[in-house]
Amino acid sequence: MRMSNLRVILFFVLPCILLLSCVQRGVDCTEEEKLRPINLVVVACGDRAPETITLLKSATIFTESPLLFRIFAEEELHAFFTEKLLAWPTHILKRAQFKIYPVSYPRGNQYEWKKLFKTCASQRLFLPELLTDVDSLLYVDTDVLFLRSLDDIVRHFTRFNSTQLAALAPEHEEANMGWYNRFARHPYYGKLGLNSGVMLMNLTRLRGVKFIDKIMPYYETYRYNITWGDQCLLNIYFHFYPEQLYEYDCSWNYRPDHCMYGSNCKGAEQKGSSVVHGCRRVFHNEKEPAFRALYNAMDKYNFEEDLETHLYAPIVNALEVDDVKRSYCGQSSWIFTKMLRKQLDRLAARKAEAQSATPPSPTETMVNDEL
Repeated sequence: MRMSNLRVILFFVLPCILLLSCVQRGVDCTEEEKLRPINLVVVACGDRAPETITLLKSATIFTESPLLFRIFAEEELHAFFTEKLLAWPTHILKRAQFKIYPVSYPRGNQYEWKKLFKTCASQRLFLPELLTDVDSLLYVDTDVLFLRSLDDIVRHFTRFNSTQLAALAPEHEEANMGWYNRFARHPYYGKLGLNSGVMLMNLTRLRGVKFIDKIMPYYETYRYNITWGDQCLLNIYFHFYPEQLYEYDCSWNYRPDHCMYGSNCKGAEQKGSSVVHGCRRVFHNEKEPAFRALYNAMDKYNFEEDLETHLYAPIVNALEVDDVKRSYCGQSSWIFTKMLRKQLDRLAARKAEAQSATPPSPTETMVNDEL
C-alpha cells in the first residue's frame, strides 16, 4: 500500500468509522461502546414543536443504539419539550436523552438569518460552530418520520471517502419535474439539485474546510436570488465543492414529489421508504392523505402499546381508506409499509433472541447491510 493511501485511511476513513457505535458497525459491543449515542439534531420554532415530538418518537421506536436529541428551539418552547419528553416511559428515557439549546447565530444578523425561508431553519448552517464538541450528527427537518433504525442511516458515514463531509438526497429524480433545473437563479448541485431535509454532517470535517466562512460570501452574493433559504445555500456550496458530498438515494428522504404525479423514486420502490419527509405541511393538510395517515398513526402511538396492533395495523388500515387509495401517493402505499414491516420483523427477532439468550444470526441483527 502506498504511503499516501495509508495516510488517508489513518487520518480520514478510520476515525470516521471508529466514531460510529458498535451497532452501526455491525460488530460486538463493549460496555463503553454501548453507551455512545447517535446525535440527532432538530431545529424547532413557531408551531413546529408538536410534530417534532412525533419525529423524535419515530426515531426512538426502531433504534437500538442510545440516542441524544439535540433540540434547538425558541426559548418559549423549552418548557414544552422538557415536559413532553420527560413524560416518556423511564425505560425509553434510559436510551433516549435530550439537550435543549437556544436558537443562536454566532455570525450576527440574528433576525435576518432566523427569517431566512422557514423560521430558524438556517440554524443548521452554524452547527459546526455551535456544537464544537460533536464530531458527527444527523440533522433532520421537523416534518420527518423515521421508518427504520437510525443505526442504519448513520452507517452511511462509513462509506464517506476522504473528502466527503455531508450526505444529502437529490431534490428530484426526473428533469421534467425538477425545480432547480427549471427555476433556480443561482448555482446548484448536479443536474437536479439537493433537498436538505435529511442531512448527515461530519462537523469535524466541516470545521476543517472552514465551511461557514465559505457559506457567508455565497449568502451575500446570492441572497436576493435564493428561494429555499439554507437549502439553496447548501446547493450553491456543493455546486462549487461537489467532491465533498456523499449522495444517498431518495428512499432516505421520501417526499410527496416522489409520488404525487406517479411513483418516481426507484430506491423506495425497491426497498420501501426509510425516512419520510412531509414537506409543504402534508402531514397536517388534505393535499396528500397517505402522508397524513402515516403521521396520525405515529402521533397517536404510545410507547407502552404493541407495535403490530397500535402502529402497523392503523397505518395499513388508514392507507386502505378510499380517499387515500384514490391519490397518487396512496396508489403507492406499499412504499410506506415495506420497510416498516421489515423493521418490525427485526425488532421481533431481536426480542425473541434476547428471551432465548441465543446469539444473533446474520439475518436477525438490527443492523441492515442493505443501505
